[in-house]
Amino acid sequence: MDLKSTVLGIELGSTRIKAVLLDSDHKVISSGSYSWENKLINGIWTYSMDEVHTGIRACYADLKRDFKEKHSSVLKEVGAIGISGMMHGYLPFDKDSGLLAEFRTWRNTVTGRAAEELTSLFGFNIPQRWSIAHLYQAMLNGEDHISEIDSITTLAGYVHFRLTGERVMGIGEASGMFPIDSEIFDYDRAMLEKFDSLPLAKKLSKSLGDILPKVLVAGKAAGRLTPEGALFLDPDGDLLPGIPFCPPEGDAGTGMTATNSVAPYTGNVSAGTSDFAMIVVDRPLGVHREIDMVTTPSGLPVAMVHCNNCTSDINAWVNLFGEFARAAGLEINTGDLYTLLFKKALEGDADCGGLLSYNYFSGEGITDLDEGRPVFMRESVCSFTLANFMRTHLLSALATLKIGLDILTEQENIKIEKLYGHGGYFKTPEVGQRMLSAAVGSPVSVMETAGEGGPYGMALLASFMLRRSENERLEDFLENKVFACAVSHTVTADQRDIEGFERFLKKYASALEVEKAAIKAIS
Repeated sequence: MDLKSTVLGIELGSTRIKAVLLDSDHKVISSGSYSWENKLINGIWTYSMDEVHTGIRACYADLKRDFKEKHSSVLKEVGAIGISGMMHGYLPFDKDSGLLAEFRTWRNTVTGRAAEELTSLFGFNIPQRWSIAHLYQAMLNGEDHISEIDSITTLAGYVHFRLTGERVMGIGEASGMFPIDSEIFDYDRAMLEKFDSLPLAKKLSKSLGDILPKVLVAGKAAGRLTPEGALFLDPDGDLLPGIPFCPPEGDAGTGMTATNSVAPYTGNVSAGTSDFAMIVVDRPLGVHREIDMVTTPSGLPVAMVHCNNCTSDINAWVNLFGEFARAAGLEINTGDLYTLLFKKALEGDADCGGLLSYNYFSGEGITDLDEGRPVFMRESVCSFTLANFMRTHLLSALATLKIGLDILTEQENIKIEKLYGHGGYFKTPEVGQRMLSAAVGSPVSVMETAGEGGPYGMALLASFMLRRSENERLEDFLENKVFACAVSHTVTADQRDIEGFERFLKKYASALEVEKAAIKAIS
């Protein structure tokens, strides 16, 4: 095997760090993973940097073991590498690359004042999870580290720096740090100037543009693996330095790439711990608090609906059913249990028969909640069945996403003709697709490669950098060289499901006061 024709994608997701190695035909030949969870420490959702280091090394070691078992040789080099991670968040560093504050992830909803003030200043929606919102909130808080900041980045940018020494960012990930001007493929200069003119900005040692990482579009070279980076990733010393890297990206950009949804009028939904929809648009949209304007990895404008909560509550209930099964002396494989319960949801009433749930483990910007408490409730007279119970949690996982998508379709007249789904929510065939199709009223497709998700998309971006012809666009590369013969399965909800979701959502919206009361009552 010619290892220089392979590409490696690594993504640091919210519950797993995963790596995939692709051959020249973009087929997965090896993979590795490491499981982890964020922690709520002193009111901040975070991961320790020690676990970032441990996790990425363990993930790579797992891939390396898998490669040796399958190919009877030691993995020493690849053609190109790409690093991806959870979008947004806040990692500030001093001039000696020392971390100045704990890693603040996308899940935090502690930047409300900053997001509101910056949205007003820019005339552009700044969500709470964006890096600039975290930076400005720290400034509003009067945090001591502000004057020492030399650079800020995201998780993907940090790992990329550790491996290459380059402080750069893919444009899709950068668009979740600060607004992007898609005409110049860089940060919006007028907005940078507005920020620098703020009185609090004088406390920074540099202008904002010098603190943010350099923006690169897909296909550009973004550095090479240094000797120090090679040992950081592979302490065994087998991995050779000098391997080229593509620009680091966020999980939204890799999801778009993995589902061939980077061309105008295409869209995808990623549904796991969080869920978000990405619709590539052809024009600027109005300012909506529920809609983020980001970009594809090549810089095209994208309308993004992001929800902090999706499958965590489902996972908790499935674990409970698994515990019951074991107590009853039954041995059910976890994957089989998910499949059984998900399929049961298809038998439920279209509107869930009087059952309702809120899956809020954390705050949710779309519904104006800074905190969350998982809540399940039902009407006194209802159809309290296992099918309705599971269907309720599956619809609840998409409810806030639908609220945001309705703004796109009803207020901005964006037509969603077809969506691609990927992530754990869609792992059981047909079920998640049917629920999402009921929510949006459009067909939903899942590709056979969707199970590989973000790291697969990141590897494709590395391949694009390695193999692109002159002036070739990312969307053409994916369409003609990656997905030309791709197999996908499409599901369309029937009218009963669509109308049932609408009835469920009306109850969901009208009963939000219960969720607010739970947050207030349970500290």
